[in-house]
Amino acid sequence: MKLAIAQLNPTIGDLAGNARQILRAAQAAAAQGATLLLTPELSLCGYPPRDLLLDPSFVADCQATLEQLVAEFPAALTGLIGTIEFNPAAEQAGGKPLFNSTALVERGKIRQLFHKRLLPTYDVFDEDRYFEPGHQPNIFTLDGIKIGVTICEDLWNDDQFWGKRLYPHNPIEDLAKHGVDVVVNLSASPYSVAKQKLRESMLHYTAVRFQLPVIYVNQIGANDDLIFDGHSVAFNRQGEVVARAQGFTVDLLNLELDPVKRDLPLGALHPLPECEDAEIWQALVLGLRDYTHKCGFKNVVVGLSGGIDSALTAAIAAEALGPEQVIGVLMPSPYSSDHSVKDALDLAKNLGIVTHTLPIAPLMQGFETALSGVFAGTKPGIAEENIQSRIRGNLLMALSNKFGYLLLTTGNKSELAVGYCTLYGDMCGGLAVISDVPKTRVYSLCRWRNQQSLVIPEHVLTKAPSAELKPDQVDQDSLPAYEILDDILQRLIDAHEAPAQIVAAGHNPDTVAQVAQLVARAEFKRRQSPPGLKITDRAFGSGWRMPIAARRTTSPAPSHQA
Repeated sequence: MKLAIAQLNPTIGDLAGNARQILRAAQAAAAQGATLLLTPELSLCGYPPRDLLLDPSFVADCQATLEQLVAEFPAALTGLIGTIEFNPAAEQAGGKPLFNSTALVERGKIRQLFHKRLLPTYDVFDEDRYFEPGHQPNIFTLDGIKIGVTICEDLWNDDQFWGKRLYPHNPIEDLAKHGVDVVVNLSASPYSVAKQKLRESMLHYTAVRFQLPVIYVNQIGANDDLIFDGHSVAFNRQGEVVARAQGFTVDLLNLELDPVKRDLPLGALHPLPECEDAEIWQALVLGLRDYTHKCGFKNVVVGLSGGIDSALTAAIAAEALGPEQVIGVLMPSPYSSDHSVKDALDLAKNLGIVTHTLPIAPLMQGFETALSGVFAGTKPGIAEENIQSRIRGNLLMALSNKFGYLLLTTGNKSELAVGYCTLYGDMCGGLAVISDVPKTRVYSLCRWRNQQSLVIPEHVLTKAPSAELKPDQVDQDSLPAYEILDDILQRLIDAHEAPAQIVAAGHNPDTVAQVAQLVARAEFKRRQSPPGLKITDRAFGSGWRMPIAARRTTSPAPSHQA
């Protein structure tokens, strides 16, 4: 039996466009002699559709599009297509109105419908909001081969692998008891750093435990904050990787299932990225490109300060969209150093992007004059510093509005975590490209990028980080060294460690208390930030659900100093 994995990049809600993608993949697979085509979870509507599912007309349109696609599907090919189905028992028996389903299509008809059994409700997932879980093992037979069908989370509940289980049932175990010959998993599994290694470890364990070949199909592309890396992969009964699709790109991967051995021989095996920085780079490039194009933009604009964060953002944008689509804007103030201006211009030259220079000193003077009466008798401080950032935000937004550019913000995760950013200033924009990238990783990514070709000036990598909002200012005037800060933040945010645990790991108690307080106080800023690309397991996006108006009795009350 010849199988084909269609690793697709759907756009959420673009039913006609997604159907065309599936049909093109089906036609290509049929031309190559495939018997069965596998597509990702909800491939017809795109994942995650979120509250589009609350619109009955959207679900009806999805079903109508599926029927048209089935009518055009190659006659010699059977397909598994991710779709939405109404739950006919919802009104009488209760339950959610929809199923997260896969349609088995064959010879112009829908032969069977399979429903996802395990519905995740953690991190970025909220499937129980919309879907009713399936209750039966999903099995069909094709050319004498008994195939078990699972959908994404159905694969992630092996108590022996994880040491626990989140749900009462393990769909893989159920399929094994029913004597299937192969398990397929149709996924839309979001990317995070090193996640493919975890997936493959889990898939290896599953194949070995149940002595079954396992085929994992994953979506690629980016939808809002979520990036999908693809890396569809197949394991034989011995738990060996026998095929792997390319990462971060559309692919059609062909497999063969030996009908006698009921196993998968070696096929195309694309390598994984050589290191985490290479992997993250590809993810961010894909995330920026898809967000820009799927939102209907062609050009992006980015403020260039001469610092490392804006340098990384501009470099990612130039690779994602092409340098001709990136506009860099320098906005020097009286506090901007000559070397910062030079670093920004050198970066732009290396990347081949156009720049504009808009000095902000006259605008600063205008604000100072306008506020002189109400500010009389006070000392200059953070309010005056933030005015500079807000002037720059206004200029960048003016260019965005005037010319239809997407404004990219340049703040990193470390800054966003502790509120080292200005509302309506450097937080202005439509996409926060590196908002899930800690500062230490920013440096690492820039060094990795320069190993490919030198684009980021060396001085950007070696000078002390500074917002340059007052004379001789550096970040470490008010923050711990980034190596210390990022370790504390990783423990506090990603690992959910209590301050006492972080202190026990060797950090200074006062520093830990300071960082924890800053993180709590900055929640109101993060709530107003643009969407950011998710690359870690704990990002400040759709999976972050912290309250603003809250008070921990062991911590000082929050301050709304923006």
